[in-house]
Amino acid sequence: MASILSKKKETYTLKELKSLGSDLLSSRSHINNLPLLLSFISPSSPPQFVVESLLSLQSFFTPLLSQLPPSPPPPSSTKRPRSGEEEEDDSSSKTKTADEVDGDPEVVFRAWLRSKFDEFVKLLLDVLVSQQSEDTLRDIVLGTLMEFVKLLNAGRFHSSIYHRILNAIIHSAVDADIFLDILNSNYFKYIDVRYFTYISMEKFVKTLEASAVSADRTVNENSETENEPKDSLELSIRKIYQVLSRTPPPQKQAEKSDHEMWSGSDESSSEQPKDKKKKKSKDQDSNLLSPTTIAKRMKLKFTKAWISFLRLPLPLDVYKEVLASIHQTVIPHLSNPAMLCDFLTKSYDIGGVVSVMALSSLFILMTEHGLEYPNFYEKLYALLVPSVFVAKHRARFLQLLDACLKSSLLPAYLAASFAKKLSRLSLSVPPSGSLVITALIYNLLRRHPTINHLVHQEPVENANEANSEADEDKESSRPKTNKKLGIDYFNNQETDLKKTGAMKSSLWEIDTLRHHYCPPVSRFVSSLETDLTIRAKTTEMKIEDFSSGSYATIFGDEIRRRVKQVPLAFYKAVPTSLFEDSDFPGWTFNLPQEEGKC
Repeated sequence: MASILSKKKETYTLKELKSLGSDLLSSRSHINNLPLLLSFISPSSPPQFVVESLLSLQSFFTPLLSQLPPSPPPPSSTKRPRSGEEEEDDSSSKTKTADEVDGDPEVVFRAWLRSKFDEFVKLLLDVLVSQQSEDTLRDIVLGTLMEFVKLLNAGRFHSSIYHRILNAIIHSAVDADIFLDILNSNYFKYIDVRYFTYISMEKFVKTLEASAVSADRTVNENSETENEPKDSLELSIRKIYQVLSRTPPPQKQAEKSDHEMWSGSDESSSEQPKDKKKKKSKDQDSNLLSPTTIAKRMKLKFTKAWISFLRLPLPLDVYKEVLASIHQTVIPHLSNPAMLCDFLTKSYDIGGVVSVMALSSLFILMTEHGLEYPNFYEKLYALLVPSVFVAKHRARFLQLLDACLKSSLLPAYLAASFAKKLSRLSLSVPPSGSLVITALIYNLLRRHPTINHLVHQEPVENANEANSEADEDKESSRPKTNKKLGIDYFNNQETDLKKTGAMKSSLWEIDTLRHHYCPPVSRFVSSLETDLTIRAKTTEMKIEDFSSGSYATIFGDEIRRRVKQVPLAFYKAVPTSLFEDSDFPGWTFNLPQEEGKC
């Protein structure tokens, strides 16, 4: 054995490594094999050597976990208050005094074992996040670390090691989805794993907030290193978002029939404490981390993690992803959804596609949670631009637009302004946009009979009657003329819905769609020539049938359409000229020949 230990690390074979592990497990006299086996836990070692050393060391440490003393606290000048979850890790054991450590060899040996165990965990984390490691090796290493999370703290969840695992994943250069696939398939089904995931995410976010502030100060002092802290911050934010989005949300009350716990299922958790004081403390801890208690606290931890994350300076792509899914994945599971009002109102005020994506969540808060948002319809009116009809999320936006204009309590000037704005947009959007605009206007006219006069409005007797209140003084100086034809008093650039002049206008743009170059548009407009004042004979249009339209969908509908009469390109007689005389009466296409010229 001495000859084996004296060999260099590179000269060991897999058989010799197995022998070292067997000897370590057989007797304490071979304890010197422990540092040697630890030296093989490295990203540079062959995977089979790493696995063999890992299995031997795991078999060695597992029976001793309950006997190991707690890790010494890291030296730090600033101490932050510890949460109840962290205190549970150290509540089952007391630190020994200096005299006991110096006088008891067994205590010294256990302290040495603890240092080697901590080194073992650190090496496993290095292998886990190394770019050289294979996916199979990562799966084995992560499984070993999760076993320590379950067993190290006398059968209770060891949040400190789990926090280190997530910290290594977030700050690694490897794609986080590789680790999240393993966690999602094997561990996220346990309620305590999800519970401590949210706790760790909240801690990471607070750390990032502090680092973001310090990074801003560093950038102000030294502009040469401006991109380095910014890139690192964005990478960490993306990783945190990946973890939060992949972690299953809290279950609803009806689904809380059975909660599986990752911790507490091992035999070590059933060991009875020797004295009554420890027994009482253990009972309190078990009640604190019972599945029912965790289930009650889960929604609060979920809320804290997400609200803290949304305070970070999110990259634009992450910002859009959050807004696209927050109304389905976050809002239904928050303890108080109204806490998102600041984030959503700021997003809605940004404008452009960000406002379009924030509308869905903001609409939920307004309709289901009593949020009052001033100037909501003015902001919604400002979003009606041609580009929104070709945006990625146009389908959801157009459906929400129809829902927002559904109330019969909306004032007539507001409904008229939206109808006229949409009507004007129909002239500059693709054919699919003209179809959905026509459906939206049809619904508006049916819901609000007070604006039905927009369908056909006779010219006013004088121009001053058609002016808005804001332009009354300005127009009064102009000469009065009777029946000004061809003048639209709608101001397309006006942002105040009361001053747009839409009530004095008409929907002449929809009439021009009868002659649209795209046949589906012209056919659709002609099919809506019904009396909207008789509500019993009409039904509202389903916007979802038109909101996802595009050139491809229109073309697909046309080629599937059965045509009764097909125009044929043939002539009964062979034409002798380009134009017939009857096409242009009074015109001649013969050039007179001048004399002397051929």
